[in-house]
Amino acid sequence: MEIILAIVVGLLYTVGVYLLLRRSILKFIIGLIFMSNATNLLVFLSAGLVPGSPAFVQAGSGSSAPLADPLPQALVLTAIVIGLGIVVFTLALKYKFFETTGTDDLDQLKKTDN
Repeated sequence: MEIILAIVVGLLYTVGVYLLLRRSILKFIIGLIFMSNATNLLVFLSAGLVPGSPAFVQAGSGSSAPLADPLPQALVLTAIVIGLGIVVFTLALKYKFFETTGTDDLDQLKKTDN
């Protein structure tokens, strides 16, 4: 399972970098989303997969079974919220940019002489 998730992380990073290098601002924003999701999956994967083991233990049980680490889960949850804020901010910037220039493509911008 870890191999499949590692391949998915690699593919998400590849698509994200490719979209970040495109000339369209909307594709740039979609690339940010892919990079954010790839990073979240990488953090979650680096914690190790412990299926069926909650992050808490019954009082007095003294169990030494492998437990899921709650810290990476909290970091991913925080990163999701931060990523959502960044995407909303860049969408607002794209809206204002399109409203001002009338285009989304950076190649179509007119050169202004000062």
